[in-house]
Amino acid sequence: MGRPRTNDAAVRERLVACATEMFATRPQESVTVRALATAAGTSTAAVYTLFQGKDGLIREVRDQAVAGLFRDLTAVPVSEAALEDLYALAAAYRLWGREHRHLYTVLFGGAQSFVPSARVGDRDPVRPLVAAIDRAVVGHILAGDTTQIAVSLWVALHGLVTLELAGSLDGAVAETAFRSTIDAVLRGWATPAAFAALRRTDPAL
Repeated sequence: MGRPRTNDAAVRERLVACATEMFATRPQESVTVRALATAAGTSTAAVYTLFQGKDGLIREVRDQAVAGLFRDLTAVPVSEAALEDLYALAAAYRLWGREHRHLYTVLFGGAQSFVPSARVGDRDPVRPLVAAIDRAVVGHILAGDTTQIAVSLWVALHGLVTLELAGSLDGAVAETAFRSTIDAVLRGWATPAAFAALRRTDPAL
């Protein structure tokens, strides 16, 4: 009779969950393999067997964050109106960040952050946003370099979500800040012909 498996899917899941919280709430150097194993109720050997060590576990947490954000953004329906799609994508990004605060922190400010770049891969979280911006540029709604527009919109979104997660923005204040900030960023890149349409008083976010 073979030995029972101790480093199974359940152990893996516990390690990832514990690592996600710890990397999001503590300095990376303070999170040791022993601390991770203890929090997950397993041995240090499990960390090496399942992830080849702490760095491998960090990559797994980051990869899960990337996949989750990518999944939620690609789930936003694509319409014929690129501008409406950009608003919907901004709302989906914000919602994902609020619902997955630890994954968001790890992805954009924790142990191993994702860095937007000019090279957008097939599974990069920013890809749906870049695609919508491309369509808006082609449709003469926005004018400028797609990557620069995407980065400026991401900077605004990241700032808003970070402030919400920190409790600095909430309720009606957070809603107003979100709508007005996205409007302002898009107006800043709008073509003269599209500028008036971007002056929205109650965008469907």
